[in-house]
Amino acid sequence: MFDSLVRSSALELISFADVDAFRPAESMEDARSIPLDVANFAAARAVVSLPACRIIVMRSFARILDTAYRAPGGMMILSMSDDLRASSNGMELDSRLFVALRGNDDCHFVEPQTNHYALIVFSPALGDRGWFDHADTLRAYAADRTALLHAQRLLLDILRTASMEPHLFEITEVAAQLQEGLLLALDDLFGTDPRSDRSAPIAGARSAKLVQRIDDYVAANPTAPIYTASLADEFGVSMRTLGGAVSKVRGMSLHQYIRLKRLWATRGRLLKGGVTVATCARANGFHHLGEFAAAYRVTFRETPSDTLARSRRTKP
Repeated sequence: MFDSLVRSSALELISFADVDAFRPAESMEDARSIPLDVANFAAARAVVSLPACRIIVMRSFARILDTAYRAPGGMMILSMSDDLRASSNGMELDSRLFVALRGNDDCHFVEPQTNHYALIVFSPALGDRGWFDHADTLRAYAADRTALLHAQRLLLDILRTASMEPHLFEITEVAAQLQEGLLLALDDLFGTDPRSDRSAPIAGARSAKLVQRIDDYVAANPTAPIYTASLADEFGVSMRTLGGAVSKVRGMSLHQYIRLKRLWATRGRLLKGGVTVATCARANGFHHLGEFAAAYRVTFRETPSDTLARSRRTKP
């Protein structure tokens, strides 16, 4: 998908082969990823702007993703391949579905693999086309196969045109025609959902709030050991409820999730330099340095000392 594209005045094209370069870039967009497979990390995105919408086509990576969507004019995400796999708050998403939102929502995803998808953000100036039934809730829709394939082809055509003939996007009438063709295709996509309720809310809001409380607790207690029983007592829920919420929202056990968060926090501090590995590990709750070093190597495919040494080499 990306190999046939070249950057132009109408097409922003960027790729990341380094996870440490990618993470600051996404934080500018109020998104936070925890990569799940650092050794095979690769990400890319292509961005095109039309008069009243912005198209972002992504090649993502295996990750846990928290993102705050702010879309007063609405937005939608649809698969650009037949093998998309993801979940949001425990609801499984695949290429047969697309999701849409108008308003604001804090969303939590797990992507167990590389995915290709398009994010389309609409300007409030576009006007209401009757797509969004509920404000401030990301919702999943069943996609008619024919309508989805048509929308995918149009998106790829727009990307290729922006790449090879960027001057066309400077002509108001041409840009408006490209946009209108896409909007008509999306009308078909929204209008052919076979479900009687037409859409279903992304489930698991209670679980997502519970995981947010865990995130806040871990951030506020970086050095403390965390036990499931004491954390369940702290939040006034059962251990089963606590573990189930993390499994549903994050796709892993509570222990795995907390360890992963702390490993990434440790890595972030090591990359800044000016610390020892032992001090940094203990400051993030790792008191058994042998176990810490082993987990770090498995997760990042390098030792903590390697990361620290790299930070020194990159210092001006």
